[in-house]
Amino acid sequence: MLILLLFAFISGLVTILAPCIWPLLPIIFSTTSTGGRTKAFGISLGIVASFAFFTLTISYLVAFFNFDPDILRLLAVIVLTFLGLTLVIPKLTGIIEFGFSRLSSLIKFTPKPPSKGFIPGFVTGMSLGIVWSPCAGPILSTIAALSVTRTVNLGIVLVTLSYSAGVFIVLFLFSIGGNALFAGSRFLTAYTGIIQRIFGIIIILTAFSILINFDKVLQAKLLDAVPSYSDFIYRLESNDAINRALQNLKPDKDMPDRTGKASDPVTNMGDKSDGLSKLPVLYKAPELEGINNWLNTGGKQLTISSLKGKVVLVDFWTYTCINCIRTLPYVTKWYEKYRDDNFTVIGVHTPEFEFEKKTENVRMAIEQYNISYPVAQDNDYRTWTMFDNRYWPAKYLIDKDGYVRKYHFGEGKYEEMETAIRELIEEAGGNISGKKITSEGESVINARTPESYLGFDRMERFSSNEPITLGNGTYTTGIAIPEHHLAYLGNWNIDSEYGESVDNSSLEINFTAQKVFLVIGPKGANDRVRIYLDGKIIGEDSAGRDIDNGIVYVKEPKLYNLIDLGNKASNHLLRLEFLNRGIQVFAFTFG
Repeated sequence: MLILLLFAFISGLVTILAPCIWPLLPIIFSTTSTGGRTKAFGISLGIVASFAFFTLTISYLVAFFNFDPDILRLLAVIVLTFLGLTLVIPKLTGIIEFGFSRLSSLIKFTPKPPSKGFIPGFVTGMSLGIVWSPCAGPILSTIAALSVTRTVNLGIVLVTLSYSAGVFIVLFLFSIGGNALFAGSRFLTAYTGIIQRIFGIIIILTAFSILINFDKVLQAKLLDAVPSYSDFIYRLESNDAINRALQNLKPDKDMPDRTGKASDPVTNMGDKSDGLSKLPVLYKAPELEGINNWLNTGGKQLTISSLKGKVVLVDFWTYTCINCIRTLPYVTKWYEKYRDDNFTVIGVHTPEFEFEKKTENVRMAIEQYNISYPVAQDNDYRTWTMFDNRYWPAKYLIDKDGYVRKYHFGEGKYEEMETAIRELIEEAGGNISGKKITSEGESVINARTPESYLGFDRMERFSSNEPITLGNGTYTTGIAIPEHHLAYLGNWNIDSEYGESVDNSSLEINFTAQKVFLVIGPKGANDRVRIYLDGKIIGEDSAGRDIDNGIVYVKEPKLYNLIDLGNKASNHLLRLEFLNRGIQVFAFTFG
């Protein structure tokens, strides 16, 4: 349990790096620009208190008081709009303060003005906490699942509090930083009125985006811009110790654990795959139990047994899950491409929050994300429990005979999953030779090359003539590098996490993106890397902010911006020539 509490606390600390919280930061910054540390403490505490309280109790409150949970979201919109108006229209603040003054004279109490102090900060924070949903990894997913099913126990409360404590610390430090910036800058102080009006407009726009549910779309786009965070949080929280601890939190510990390993294996199946697929037969697929409502089926109820003869992809998702939103374009494309080849998708919508149980909200999301495959509302977590799932998103691929053959949790591995889909379709007798597989980097959203690691442990899409090996080696390439692939050239020292230049060291990558970033670490004080784009030294019109006359001066280990092509993604060959020994390269990211 202690290890789980520690990792929950760490996950809370790193939340400040998550794009899901970035839309809140301007509001926190603006509301704490005045009011001192007391107000900063109030807004930080309000956010985490509201988030923790409603995450753990909203299901119980709705069941007991029988109210629409969307009311809370609307209330938050009203409070934020009012806050924004007080910043845009200073006279409104004066009217409120006059009212507070009259009230205090009647009750013989002298409170702080409503624009300052702990209380206004706490109220604002409570409003933000109602509408904020973090980028969920395995730990938060388990918290949400047990809360929505009203199976909260002491363990889940402690984990939630540990996570919230981590979030509180980083938000409080950020908010007092904003206050210190305003207090210590004469320039900003001179323009305080204008700056507060700008922030007021931002807050009003934020409230409007929440009202029309655009806040989730914005978070997904921000996560697109920083694809490494999702992978980071899953790697941080997905280890054996955490998985065991999360399993122990669940009330029914006797269920077979199918999460993250092939349990309940099927043996003596004979030559089940007819030699067409190398995918193992993992276990009999659980049934779709306790579905509250079916969408996109004309009212027809589906079961795994009734779909025998078809290849079925069961996709657990929820419409406010940012990671789920980012996978939907791939899932919808697979369905459209293979639906006539005995393949179907069942989108199991299992709500992370109480308001996600409303059919009209799910139906709006289906329309917004162009989902045409069947969607099952699993409001009571019955199917989630049958699959012993604990992730959003999670995909289970089932063959024509009703056996799970592959699963994947989180984002990524799109090419790998589509390859498995094609194998099972062919195993079932389908002919899809005329349909090409979507490349791993061929994003149906923006055709961007995926994050590419340069160390031995996580190297993918490597196209040098020689296989990559740990230690010193010489690499060559004599053919054109395929799109989204990379190659080392010359002498390199390959570590598990990075590649280190030795002699005549170069690196090439065939990318499709608008921007290219690379994590680089120097050895000396004047390390340099020369940048070529499509065979020519890069020009100013394509160079990122860290390039000076075609050269990157590597003075510190950080993320360097190499390429900036403006507003349109396009395909190019990037070549880096390392002019010094000992320069370490870790990972490319693209935007």
